[in-house]
Amino acid sequence: MALTKFQKLANQAIIQIFETGSVLGDYGKVTVLPGDTGHLTYGKAQTTLASGNLFFLIRDYCNAPGAELAAKLRPFLLRLEGKDTRLDKHRTFKRHLSAAGDDPVMHEVQDAFFDRVYWKPAITSATFIGAKTALGIAIIYDSRIHGSWHARRNQVNKDSGALSALGERLWMKAYIEHRRDWLSAHANAALHPTVYRMNELERLLEAGNWDLSLPFTLRGLVISESSLGKVAAPSPRASGEASNFRLLRLDKSQFVGEDVREIQKALLAKGTQLTIDGIFGPGTDKAVRDFQEKTGLRPDGIVGGLTREALGLTH
Repeated sequence: MALTKFQKLANQAIIQIFETGSVLGDYGKVTVLPGDTGHLTYGKAQTTLASGNLFFLIRDYCNAPGAELAAKLRPFLLRLEGKDTRLDKHRTFKRHLSAAGDDPVMHEVQDAFFDRVYWKPAITSATFIGAKTALGIAIIYDSRIHGSWHARRNQVNKDSGALSALGERLWMKAYIEHRRDWLSAHANAALHPTVYRMNELERLLEAGNWDLSLPFTLRGLVISESSLGKVAAPSPRASGEASNFRLLRLDKSQFVGEDVREIQKALLAKGTQLTIDGIFGPGTDKAVRDFQEKTGLRPDGIVGGLTREALGLTH
């Protein structure tokens, strides 16, 4: 099955809600759970230190042109490559990871990384077993991210039969039931609470939403064309680089000037309350994020080409 743009984005949003509690995903989320054999996890789909994938992600970021935190993260690459679990408690390292999540370059790197490392293999797995529905692919994608897809798949095939014999709907139902039992009884107690993932996917299955038709709700969050449109929007950073305007954002040194004042005036004209002082401070940052949220842009606080266009400032 060839998924539509929104079906793919809905798949990714499901995982981002599971992993970070956000439809859009939290690019800077750092998590260390007691007893988690994956150890430190990071990013919008939470790749792990123990798998070695965190090393590859941070290496990609450090090698990307314009990466703002590259110099601070590069000294940790050898330890990441060695899967040094002492990094779980390394406050400076975790602080740099979190800060890098605000860098548009990290957004681009993570989008490409998770697509390459998890999404494309999930599509390959779906093709291999003959799964064709958007929900079926979401169930596979969740397991590719969460772990142990192949072992669980093989066990379901042994206990219940192959998808080609059962049909996709019955096989996916059997898979969800098997994986929920496996998670709930796992020797690693940290996995027990994650049965909610199977419960949520089963709810979509029972509702018959095999096409992931929008809108639908997952863990209290609405996945809709509006919310997914924010993910689908082209990168504001790329648009900013293609123009002659500075890429404005909240920064320690603070952007000051007439271009900031122009943005503030445009925000005020759109009904946002803020002080016109020509300084890109916390108040302006909040005003920008609020405006981006209301207009369907990624609410990252970065004023690039898309945000300028939405404000009516394209020249």
